[in-house]
Amino acid sequence: MKENGHNFLKFRFLNPLREFLHDSRAMGIILLSCTVFSLLIANVPGGEQYVNFWHLSLPGANELLLPGSLLHLINDGLMAVFFFLVGMEIRKELIDGELSSLKKSVLPVAAAIGGILLPAGIYLFFNAGTAYTHGWAVPTATDIAFSLGVASILGKKFPLTLKIFLTALAIIDDLGAILIIALFYGENLHLMFLAGSAALLLTAGIIAKTSLPKWMLIVLGVALWFCMFNSGIHATIAGVAFAFIIPVKDLDRLQLKLHNWVYFLIMPVFALANTAILLPENAMGELGSSASVGIILGLFIGKPVGIVLTSLLLVSLKISPLPRHCGWHQMIGAGLLAGIGFTMSIFIATLAFKSEIADIAKVAVLIASVASSIGGILWIRAFAKRGANAEV
Repeated sequence: MKENGHNFLKFRFLNPLREFLHDSRAMGIILLSCTVFSLLIANVPGGEQYVNFWHLSLPGANELLLPGSLLHLINDGLMAVFFFLVGMEIRKELIDGELSSLKKSVLPVAAAIGGILLPAGIYLFFNAGTAYTHGWAVPTATDIAFSLGVASILGKKFPLTLKIFLTALAIIDDLGAILIIALFYGENLHLMFLAGSAALLLTAGIIAKTSLPKWMLIVLGVALWFCMFNSGIHATIAGVAFAFIIPVKDLDRLQLKLHNWVYFLIMPVFALANTAILLPENAMGELGSSASVGIILGLFIGKPVGIVLTSLLLVSLKISPLPRHCGWHQMIGAGLLAGIGFTMSIFIATLAFKSEIADIAKVAVLIASVASSIGGILWIRAFAKRGANAEV
């Protein structure tokens, strides 16, 4: 009887939970829920305490050359694990995925570049010469989990080949964001820590190819993060660099092991901490600022236009065909979903801006991401019955 009760509970609660966590839509649902919850709590009476919680100072952290607040620990520490997972995904695509050959990769790579350059150009059009210029990279990013989660909602109306294209594009987009963070959003370089990072990465690469205990890699990974954090290059780059020294045979196992921890713990915590925004009384006026306009138009307009125009150029020149079973209407829909910046765009906003400006930039990212989600869903559903490779 006890065993039957246990089986009932397992079926009643654990199995549905397990099915939900394996649903690609779950990540987007949880991130969106955390964002809405955090914004609401921050802006009810007494919400200042909730906002201040994420900015709590960590005793002794500065003396130990570690992140000084809970928010910085999340953004500089936990997010390094997220970037480690992203790095492994990029590496797998380069080995045997959609980026493993020139023929496969040319369209998503070119489309991703177009989807980075045009949003940056739109942002700079509104903000060149202002105090907000440094935020040019905020609208250049695509959130893989969120965009693919929305694509999954569309089911068969979003062809598998288009989902593969969007995945490859988002991965290249992430690689672009990583390079941008490393090149433009670091601080003054500290050569001693930079040299230490290089030495640790080389040592870890050697150990990864031997039969030495793998716990040594974990120790070296933490040490690499510490040196990178203090080197002037953003600490999350350590996660990406470390992913490229992991033995290929271990990639699938590590991705599987980290997936739920990253997407159902680290990312929700990141969303809660970074959207704990106390909106100013003139929030609507601030959203009309050139920075907000540049971010919203960059993501919602710049992303799809940049992606589709670049793809149109390659197809017209017969350099690459469209994904099978996809027409231009579907490509526009994929471009709209690529405008869901969310995680990466919010992360870059925390690097580009300070205090209230960063908060308004995050709200602009949320508005653009929601608009891109709704726009992509409505567009794909409206044109789902159009034939593949139909003319626009």
